[in-house]
Amino acid sequence: MYTLIKIIFTALIVVAISEIAKRSTLIAGIVASIPLTSLLAFIWLYFDTQDPSSVRDLSRNILLMIPPSLTFFIALYALLGWNASFIMSLFISIGLTAIVYWLYFYILNFFGVNLV
Repeated sequence: MYTLIKIIFTALIVVAISEIAKRSTLIAGIVASIPLTSLLAFIWLYFDTQDPSSVRDLSRNILLMIPPSLTFFIALYALLGWNASFIMSLFISIGLTAIVYWLYFYILNFFGVNLV
């Protein structure tokens, strides 16, 4: 039951953002750019474990993953700006992001950054 409540609450936020976007993409962008997913993950993790160090570790890992995740938004924006189809733009953006993540993990490992 607890997991179902978490899923419903989290899904409501995503739906709210998509509904806001119908009226104003700027406001939806502001709301979506707030790290709501991370915030919810922090809350659920702390509520489940009562362990601030777990939340701290998750925060560090999220921070480290921001640079490669930007690839998705940059690629999607550029491809749609070049009038590529939405579906093609989405899949190419996902593919490029996956490649950048792989390279990023390789580079972090090369410099001795332990992600585990």
